[in-house]
Amino acid sequence: MAEFTPTLGLSTEQAEEVVRIAGEAPSLHNRQPWRFRLLPHSIELHYDPRARLPATDPRERELRIGCGAALLNMRLALEHEGISPVVTLLPSTGAESVLAEIRGGGSSNMSPQQRVLYRAIADRHTNRRPFRETPVPVEQRHSLLESVEREGCWLHIVERGELGRLEGMVHRAHRAQLADPRFREELAEWTGHAAEVSEGVPASAAGPEREAQDQWVLRDYSAGKAEPRVPGKDFEYDPLLLVVCSYHEGRAAELRAGQALQRMLLTATANGLVASLMSQVIEIDETREELRRMLGESLRPQALLRVGHGSRTAPTPRHEPRELLL
Repeated sequence: MAEFTPTLGLSTEQAEEVVRIAGEAPSLHNRQPWRFRLLPHSIELHYDPRARLPATDPRERELRIGCGAALLNMRLALEHEGISPVVTLLPSTGAESVLAEIRGGGSSNMSPQQRVLYRAIADRHTNRRPFRETPVPVEQRHSLLESVEREGCWLHIVERGELGRLEGMVHRAHRAQLADPRFREELAEWTGHAAEVSEGVPASAAGPEREAQDQWVLRDYSAGKAEPRVPGKDFEYDPLLLVVCSYHEGRAAELRAGQALQRMLLTATANGLVASLMSQVIEIDETREELRRMLGESLRPQALLRVGHGSRTAPTPRHEPRELLL
């Protein structure tokens, strides 16, 4: 197994902490597809080909979005260590798996806003439980929108008149996936795990059983081990739904969307909000195209989320930092 070495002027202990923090990002089925190569004057972000999910993510869009989220965490971690990161997406290194190169751009004084986001990394967890029927204040919605814009992307807040159409897309995408035996097999392989397994979604993070009255379909990560529904704790009828969009297609756009998604999730966490992804509509080409038409021709939907007020949940497991090194 690779060992930590000094990089960008960081000690081996600092380098290990930076990689650990990067690895706290969200990813499809908690596959943690990011890997890092530490060089004296740069850090390379690679994807792990073994983390591909061909039935769920055949175009590897969500793989790159997850790696983009890890890149945002690494940027904040380097800022915390006093290094201003300079990022090159898709550098020409000769390695097919490399997605980004991070170099030092001089010393950095972390802003108060960056410190808030950095502290939120440890607290951000996907929450698949019902949320409280408490509206997200307008000022917090604006902060989420601004966080996505800062990464060169756009956040669409789903309007009430769009909910019926979007609900139909989500249900159709969900049915299409469940009709695919390859998808069902892949989902079963990476869900319902014991808490000590270092990747995949443990049953403890899967959320409660789904019931007939639930309006919005959330993916069942329990592998038949879902916790019983608490009486009266139905999934919210009118959740705040958000779509993270890029302005272009392609690998670079997906990496930017991943950074925007993570900055938005950290901003939500810092505001006392929780979130979960509703990925089905993005993963099926037909419904993603329909969602694109609903949003307007200039936007490319990359992630659909529900955001609100909810209970605290346990984190999903993570690889040890040394396992993330090439």
